[in-house]
Amino acid sequence: AISACEKGGAWTKALKIFSDMSASRAEIDTITYNSSISACQKGGAWSEALELLNEMVSRRVERDTITCNAAVSACQKGGAWVQALGILAAMVAN
Repeated sequence: AISACEKGGAWTKALKIFSDMSASRAEIDTITYNSSISACQKGGAWSEALELLNEMVSRRVERDTITCNAAVSACQKGGAWVQALGILAAMVAN
């Protein structure tokens, strides 16, 4: 469902579904986070994308190339270059 929202440009709906999943204690994996971050990226919601990325770190959910690419793209779209460079630096460090 989150992926469908992402493809349809409905990033707020994607985040609502994500929030509902989290509240119901459903297992949220890398793919779910990636779809949510990508939805934010397509909607120009870079700060929300970074919140999800930071949540992945705190919950110890594995990040992959897709995760970082979507988060960097979200920052690029929002003109948040410092944050984008921080993501890249963290990716290289890991």
